[in-house]
Formats: sequence, C-alpha cells, structure tokens
Amino acid sequence: MKKMVLTLALIVSMISALNAQVAGKAIGLRLGGGFGYGAEISYQQPLDKLNRLEVDLGLNSWGFGLNGIYQWVWDLSDLADGFNWYAGVGAGVGSYNFNYANNVNTPSDFSIGVLGQVGLEYQFEIPLTLSLDYRPGIFVVPSFHGTYDGICVGARYRF
Repeated sequence: MKKMVLTLALIVSMISALNAQVAGKAIGLRLGGGFGYGAEISYQQPLDKLNRLEVDLGLNSWGFGLNGIYQWVWDLSDLADGFNWYAGVGAGVGSYNFNYANNVNTPSDFSIGVLGQVGLEYQFEIPLTLSLDYRPGIFVVPSFHGTYDGICVGARYRF
C-alpha cells in the first residue's frame, strides 16, 4: 500500500511539473472537422495558468454548431520550445438541416452533445499559435442521435 501511495504521489508531482502556462487569450479559425464545417471561429480564454476554455462557432448551409471545451494544457518543450499538448471535455449544441443539399424543406434538428478533445499546439515567438486536434462527440438529445469526430487544424492570434 505504501508503494502504491508513493508511486501515485510521484506521478502527480511529475505531471504537475510538466504543466505549461496558458499563453493568454487567442482568437482565430479551426479548419475541417465534424459535420463538414469548412471553418469555425475559435476563441480561447485562460481560466488559470494551466487551464482554459475554448469556444467555437461553426456555420454552413446546413446549420450551426456552438461548442465549449474545458482544456488542460501540458508542456512539451522537450520537443522544442513552444510545443504544448492539451486535452479537454465539453458540450456542444447545434441546429442542422441535413436535407438542405437535396432541396427538401424539412425542419431543423436541434441537438446537444458531449465532446472530448486532444491536440498539439505550437506557439511561435510572434503572437501566433498553430494547432492540430481531434474532437469526438456524441449527441445525446433528440432528434439526431449519433456520433461525429474530426481532425482540425487551427490558427489563432494571441493577445
């Protein structure tokens, strides 16, 4: 039992030492990803030195999606200065008309989902951050039930 507690304490202290500092507010675009959004407007708000909130709004001819993700950020400066990785959980809401492409006039479907996210980012010395992330989601509220996921690239201006 003592070995297990000691091992757990060692792991927690190592993870704490690897935490990066969130670099401030950022706004930009996420490109690609779920439901065929060409781009999402993305905003990141620091909550403290190690966590942030990301809010993304995607619009296209089929509808809209609004997602909020609580993220933990860790340092990867062993690769090169400026690298971080992050993981998070959150929720999304959206309204979609999937028959729009077939010129069928049907009411939009409203959905609420649970999201996850994991990604890698590089913060340049200029106020630019580039990221690559994966975000799976599960919609839990009718009328559309299902899953989606997507790999996105992001470019954000830090301020």
